[in-house]
Amino acid sequence: MFQKSVRLRTYPRGFHLITHEIEHSLKECPIRNGIVHLFIKHTSASLSINENADPSVRADMEAFFSENCDAKSYFIHTDEGEDDMPAHLKSALLGVSVTVPLTEGRLNLGTWQGIYLGEHREHASGREIVVTVMGE
Repeated sequence: MFQKSVRLRTYPRGFHLITHEIEHSLKECPIRNGIVHLFIKHTSASLSINENADPSVRADMEAFFSENCDAKSYFIHTDEGEDDMPAHLKSALLGVSVTVPLTEGRLNLGTWQGIYLGEHREHASGREIVVTVMGE
């Protein structure tokens, strides 16, 4: 098994491709074939896999989740600001982990797939992802 933590730079609110950062973290991994599990250690951000070519997909994702989750009058949990509860909801809906096959030392994603960081806070700091690889 191989495991390391990756600290991402600070990203603005929205959906961001982080595939290259994850691939870079695997450079020192001795395992060539197996499973890569990614887990983000935050309750106001998410991980998902989606379209990696057209940035309008990421813009549409942000618009959809903002329209459906932001600033509801019935939210009680607003200790850290108006985006506090919406960020938790988006994280819960999208999830905090993804699993990807590792083949010959590379992420075995589809041609148009990339790993997204969903940054759901207006003023977040860098996020931490635990990368775990199991295999041969």
